[in-house]
Amino acid sequence: MEEQKLRGRCLCGLVAYEAAGPVSHASHCYCTMCQKQHGAAAGTYANVARAGFRFERGEEMVTEYASSEHGRRGFCRVCGSTLYWRSEQAPDRIALTLGTMEPEYDGPVERELHTDTKPKWLPVR
Repeated sequence: MEEQKLRGRCLCGLVAYEAAGPVSHASHCYCTMCQKQHGAAAGTYANVARAGFRFERGEEMVTEYASSEHGRRGFCRVCGSTLYWRSEQAPDRIALTLGTMEPEYDGPVERELHTDTKPKWLPVR
């Protein structure tokens, strides 16, 4: 079986990445930090092994923001696209934003995290 590859880029195209699958899980995170970072109801991520992640171009354009004691959020410093979230408590994993992937991620999103802060304005499923 061919190894799954995920690819993505930021809005301006200066940063591009690839990551080897498989995806451990994909999730919608409704924590207030993800809401602020994404300007949306949630951050949506695919969790993969960090060893299989690499920048194809533009690594020098990525800035990390320490949003908590252990959380780091990577984004393009030119266009602001959120590219990933990672935890220093799990250095072998990285969570890539689904909205940056090309082609579009077609796997399932199995988890919803921090549903206690899920916005009330979201439509009911």
